[in-house]
Amino acid sequence: MYSVAQVTNCITDFAPITYQEPYDNTGLQIGSPSDDVTGVILTLDVTEQVVDEAIHLKSNLIISHHPLIFSGIKSITGNTDTSKAIIKAIRNHISIYCCHTNIDNLGVGVNHKIAEKLHLQEFRVLKPLTGDLRKLIFFVPTDHAERLRNVVFEAGAGHIGNYDCCSFNSPGNGTFRPSDQAKPFVGELNQMHTEPETRVETIYPKHLEKKLIAAVLNAHPYEEVAYDIYSINNQNPTMGAGAIGRLKEPMDELAFLFFLKETFNIPHLRFSKLRELPVNRVALCGGSGSFLLNDAIHAGADVFLTSDIKYHQFFEAEQKIILIDIGHFESEQFTLEIFYELLTKNFSNFAVCFTKVRTNPINYI
Repeated sequence: MYSVAQVTNCITDFAPITYQEPYDNTGLQIGSPSDDVTGVILTLDVTEQVVDEAIHLKSNLIISHHPLIFSGIKSITGNTDTSKAIIKAIRNHISIYCCHTNIDNLGVGVNHKIAEKLHLQEFRVLKPLTGDLRKLIFFVPTDHAERLRNVVFEAGAGHIGNYDCCSFNSPGNGTFRPSDQAKPFVGELNQMHTEPETRVETIYPKHLEKKLIAAVLNAHPYEEVAYDIYSINNQNPTMGAGAIGRLKEPMDELAFLFFLKETFNIPHLRFSKLRELPVNRVALCGGSGSFLLNDAIHAGADVFLTSDIKYHQFFEAEQKIILIDIGHFESEQFTLEIFYELLTKNFSNFAVCFTKVRTNPINYI
């Protein structure tokens, strides 16, 4: 049996919570991390009906994209839909885990899945994160440099765009004098020693820092390891908001709109004035992404599709781009496929099911 913690940690490792937005509430919201998992229900939203479904299927873990508990709750009395779901989940020992803006900001997360559905080419993050990357510098005896480099690469360091195992190495001499209490790898107690060393520099995303430093300290031959960590302002192209890519072949604007309706199973679309130009470059953002409109325009996108667009924001397209509202639920519906692929790849002794409850609060006629 696998515990709730083991299953949810699999998702957290894929989409680290450190990348959630400040307003968000990602993670385990209800339940015990030590409970054994009997089954998993995947849903975009947690409602009382979804909890009922979990009870019926004897599945004691609900994994949701949107948090059930988003902001402060002052009472749980059963007078609201949220409190009803909380009470029923607790009474029936059902754990609830949410993975929200951290997987939105993941380069291979929500927006990547949308891009796959649209068969986009040359996919990249629309607005990469800045301030996320760190630089690690450490000094190691030259004969051990290759082994230490491989250790940090295996821990996740050294990725720059489409390249991995990236580092810079420069030779030098390290000096030190071991005290009476030292157990030096090289050199003699109380004697000044000079050792040919290599200075190794590499970058890594901040969420890997503890893992990376632990790997270096464990593998380094020295008793005392000299290393430096620097914050850098470079963009992290693998993390950030939105996405942009190119269609396999340019499409007529109306043909593209009908392609969206079919792909996302959308009965109605809202969009700004058509430009009578072919659609080639597509920018997108699952959920509420209208804040990225200018980024989409500056990136040269022909269309920008997202949701929750306000009336006056359609004017901001200004014939520079076609702004398309595909609906919040509709834009994020494929997120559940990410969870499913991740869990079925790593666990095989419990069922993982998509909810059959329609949780979209918006109806169409």
